[in-house]
Amino acid sequence: MVEDLVDKDAVFHALAHDARREMLGRLTQGQLTVGELAQPLSMSLAAASKHVQVLERAGLIHRTVDGRRHVCRLESAPLASVSAWLRFYEHHWNERLDALEVLFQVDPTSEKEE
Repeated sequence: MVEDLVDKDAVFHALAHDARREMLGRLTQGQLTVGELAQPLSMSLAAASKHVQVLERAGLIHRTVDGRRHVCRLESAPLASVSAWLRFYEHHWNERLDALEVLFQVDPTSEKEE
């Protein structure tokens, strides 16, 4: 259980940076090298590599080395796990908001007339 929480922490940490989210979005189209991930973000290869390492530690990408090329592909399992965790809380808060909505729909003047 604790290990599972650590994984979610790593995923949320990885998703906290816009450049890493952009990289993940681009990887939905297929495998890319670290250089290809860096290019549209106007960042150095070293900076992109550090972002890739964070994504890799979170399990969000898998990197293979082919000679000097580091090829990255998206791994969807960690996102699915976090999504399921968020859906659990979404259900909880939707129930609370529905109950609050019912309270707001009560007409206060109808109680005074009785």
